[in-house]
Amino acid sequence: MEHRTLSRLAVPAAAALLALTTACTAGTVQGRPGASGLRDPYFPKAGNGGYQVEHYDLDLDYDPAGKELNATAVITARAQQGLSAFNLDLAGLDVEGVTVQGKGARFNRTGRELTVRPAEDLKKGELFRTEIDYHGKPKPLIDADGAEEGWITTADGAVGVGEPIGSMAWFPGNHHPSDKATYDITLTVPKGYEAVSNGELRSRTDTPGGQTEFLWHSPEPMASYLATAAIGKFKVTTGRTPSGVALYEAVTPSEAAASAPALARLPEIVEWGSHRFGPYPFGTAGAIVLPPDSLGYALETQTKPVFPGAPDEKLVLHETAHQWFGDSVSPKTWKDMWLNEGFATYAEWLWSEDHGGTTAQQYFDAFRTGDTAVDKDANSDWDAFPPADPPTAKDISKAPVYYRGAMVLQRIRQEVGDEKFFALLRGWAVDHRYGNASTADFTAYAERTTGHDLNKVWDVWLYGEGRPE
Repeated sequence: MEHRTLSRLAVPAAAALLALTTACTAGTVQGRPGASGLRDPYFPKAGNGGYQVEHYDLDLDYDPAGKELNATAVITARAQQGLSAFNLDLAGLDVEGVTVQGKGARFNRTGRELTVRPAEDLKKGELFRTEIDYHGKPKPLIDADGAEEGWITTADGAVGVGEPIGSMAWFPGNHHPSDKATYDITLTVPKGYEAVSNGELRSRTDTPGGQTEFLWHSPEPMASYLATAAIGKFKVTTGRTPSGVALYEAVTPSEAAASAPALARLPEIVEWGSHRFGPYPFGTAGAIVLPPDSLGYALETQTKPVFPGAPDEKLVLHETAHQWFGDSVSPKTWKDMWLNEGFATYAEWLWSEDHGGTTAQQYFDAFRTGDTAVDKDANSDWDAFPPADPPTAKDISKAPVYYRGAMVLQRIRQEVGDEKFFALLRGWAVDHRYGNASTADFTAYAERTTGHDLNKVWDVWLYGEGRPE
């Protein structure tokens, strides 16, 4: 494939040199460097300080045969302080050039940090635009628990997945869930491939060079770990839910028959969630089903969860519930992961209860007694640590975060009764829509809206060590 030209970054050599020289010799510096990392409890180098991103415009040209990515990222952000330099997270890949506010910027790489020095200091409150041209063969990153994330090649293409920090493997950014932004993602692939991303497909255009360009638009804020780009020989199905939410499903053909029963329930799941948790927070819903064994997990990528092989109904329900809990209401730090997984697990229990199956209380009791006849995971180490305080980064996706997190919610329900509890679930999702929230935000909100003192629930179930009694 022909290497992309630097059309967006074209700057005459003399002008570029003058801009860089001016940056070095200008008068008194008004700004200071932004922090390299947001000091997250588990991923202290994730994200960066000094600015908030408002929009990502990613132009990605991918060759599945050569596994080569040629890309431009345009990042629109607002300075939260005077900035003489700022950092972006980027793992691997070669940066060809950077501009800030249309002027050539100096940059350097240290590990997974791309440090950018604008030709002129940025003022506090200034909205600024950074363009980065880059290329290379993106690779997976190994998560703290040994799982692969980042850019994963599949049997017929590739997929970008980012929880918790893998998105830096395929685009530069402020990769921490506390910095949410809107997205436009353009994917250009050889003709015959489908290219799927978050949000709405705005256009699909065949180019003279034998390629197809897909333009995806996400108008609602999204944490970067929820962004995805999936390339493959997918079978695509579209439709709408009864309330009008657009559906887009991209399924590996070999998995189409096995996926059909679970995906057929997706419209009902979206409608049910809208009743239980408030209006569906996005304009589209859907799924991406990859070839089996592509990943070791499913992921709630915004509007189109990713599944490795055909999912069952329970898994589709879980990842769709994340659209409210985790995607629309995102964690402030990775320590707040139970607000994602505990809530999505409880949604599984509630779906079963509402459809005449095992009730949430029966699930709760089964975990208390280790009754695997009710749930095969009931004898897991769900009590190994408090869900709001995982010991290390590798523990944020362990059983206590899921199951004990769900049990916290059932304990609240026991304390306050159904009417106040379901009003709490719905109010939490609606009142924090498109934002970030911490565990402290939730505990305060729960007590305020229910009018109950829930300190014993927090002390024993949410933060308590050992098996709750």
